[in-house]
Amino acid sequence: MNEAPVIARPEASITRRPSAPAQVLLHGVSINADLSQRPYLIDGADTLVKLFAERCAENAERTAHREKVLGIWRSHSWRDYFNRSRQIGLGLKALGLKRKEVVSILSEDCKEWLYTDLGVISVGGVCSGVYPTDSASQLAFLVNDSDTRFLFVENDEQLDKYLAVRGQMPGLIKVIVYDREGLHEFHDDKVMFLDELYALGQKEFEKDPAAFEIEIAQSKPSDIAVLIYTSGTTGPPKGAMISHENIMFSLISGAHAIDHVSSDEQLCFLPLCHVLERLTSAWTPIFAASTVNFAESPETVFDNLREVSPHVFVAVPRVWEKIYSRVSIMVGDATWLGRLAYKSAIAAGMKRTNLEIEGRPVPFLTELWFRFWEFLVLGNLRRMLGMGRLRRANSGAAPISPDLLRWYRAIGIPLYEGYGQTESSGVISVNTPDAMRNGSVGRPVPGLEVRIAPDGEIQCKGPINFVGYWRKPEKTAETYTNGWLRTGDVGYIDKDGFIYITGRAKDIIITAGGKNITPSEIENRLKFSPYISDAIVIGDRRNYLTALIMIDQENVEKFAQDHRVPFGDFASLCATEPVCELIKGVVDEVNSHFAPVEQIKTFRIIDVLLTAEDDELTPTMKLKRSFVERKYKSLIDQMYAG
Repeated sequence: MNEAPVIARPEASITRRPSAPAQVLLHGVSINADLSQRPYLIDGADTLVKLFAERCAENAERTAHREKVLGIWRSHSWRDYFNRSRQIGLGLKALGLKRKEVVSILSEDCKEWLYTDLGVISVGGVCSGVYPTDSASQLAFLVNDSDTRFLFVENDEQLDKYLAVRGQMPGLIKVIVYDREGLHEFHDDKVMFLDELYALGQKEFEKDPAAFEIEIAQSKPSDIAVLIYTSGTTGPPKGAMISHENIMFSLISGAHAIDHVSSDEQLCFLPLCHVLERLTSAWTPIFAASTVNFAESPETVFDNLREVSPHVFVAVPRVWEKIYSRVSIMVGDATWLGRLAYKSAIAAGMKRTNLEIEGRPVPFLTELWFRFWEFLVLGNLRRMLGMGRLRRANSGAAPISPDLLRWYRAIGIPLYEGYGQTESSGVISVNTPDAMRNGSVGRPVPGLEVRIAPDGEIQCKGPINFVGYWRKPEKTAETYTNGWLRTGDVGYIDKDGFIYITGRAKDIIITAGGKNITPSEIENRLKFSPYISDAIVIGDRRNYLTALIMIDQENVEKFAQDHRVPFGDFASLCATEPVCELIKGVVDEVNSHFAPVEQIKTFRIIDVLLTAEDDELTPTMKLKRSFVERKYKSLIDQMYAG
């Protein structure tokens, strides 16, 4: 039997409002010319799911996703995307899902994650992600807080988390498992498998082929589409409600600032629970009709990066730091001639980069010298990293060292820092090829107002500001001041409109002498070292600054092996005198860039190898400052003893 058409749109889904704002073509997509006018339309669609349906109809046979199976990259079309989402959406409706009810996903990134996401939103549900590293107790909290009705889990490992706390989640109707491996003999009345849901959804489609499109047509810009939980570093996680209008405006304003191309390939590997990856790998590819490649696992990201060689790569600072560290190791292992060539190439790249950053013209001979090393070394380096085709690279979710940005620009990768948060539905500001300031987070995206409050806090106002926290109106009220979103970040805006973040308001250190210090600049300089993966500067109400440092295991182990430093495990590695001296050298070099009151007097190395599963780290691999300060209080007290 032939497959049914991808979409059979009823009349309601193609009705256009007579008062629709003027449109302009940008990157081949029709979007609002004037961002002060509602509704926000992309190719005539005013909600994400209406746009999704149009993209699937227009690009039915083109590749939407690729996923690696048994060592082979396999393609999945936009037709597959729509049909699987339809089966999930209609299947959930048959099981009892009602509009505005929440469905949660506990899984690593995969195509099924997005099928579920769009299937749920298309039938009027609200989709919420749970980090795969969350514990069973965290899962129970999120399910109960959101009043989740259906829970999707990736495999037997994630199912075990549900089974461990199932009695604590009475509101769940059904749990759906993506992968049957290891569960072929498993039976539970409350658990079903994805293929069973697909079959149920297909039966519902055959009963009424227009049912899914009718559900999509009912979507309104004001509807809540997704629930994104904050990391909970300052208390229990809060669910941020993001509407269709938030998403559509974010896509339109982003398109005015950043170019999107339908032929783009990108790699999805950050948690889709996080707003950055949701914007990058779920919403933007629908806008651009581009292709998403899913990394096999967090451990294979760098291998997959080389295989895919994407055109667009968006990552958090820890990933960019890790790539730099890997290059440092590789250079250290090279022959003397290779090290000399690399050093000369970087010098040529840095000279050119510094002139560009300063806004000065690059002399002909400087450009020629750079091109020579580009041909001989730098082009090969980028190809080896999997960035030979890269045309746009972005960093977000946390501050990144300006020195690291310079290094990437020197090797021919213009890495652009952006700024946003969950409550802003994505991007607040971003550097672009036409407007970039090293050390800034760029200019605000079009259609968004940004101001600096009297206390230095960055605040923004516009249609990207989230609806509020799920069932927490008092917390929502605390986040807004007369319609301005309080970001919690402090900084300034220069005369050209570029935003500079100096730190988090709650992280500002006030020393015993009354000196205000924002620790992020010091921490970023420490993290530029290939031997340091993260650092937290301490000193609030103290006489001087100290630091807790997390070393880079791979690089420090290499250092120990090269220098014949004996060690048994990670803790003993951290305790060896040569390693302590190595880190002291980094700290001393960083101190030379700061005034005496801003210098680190002493430090301690965290001698536990931390992963995203540990409470000390967020899912995007940032140390949780307040948690670390509490957990390692005795270590901190040692640094101030006497």
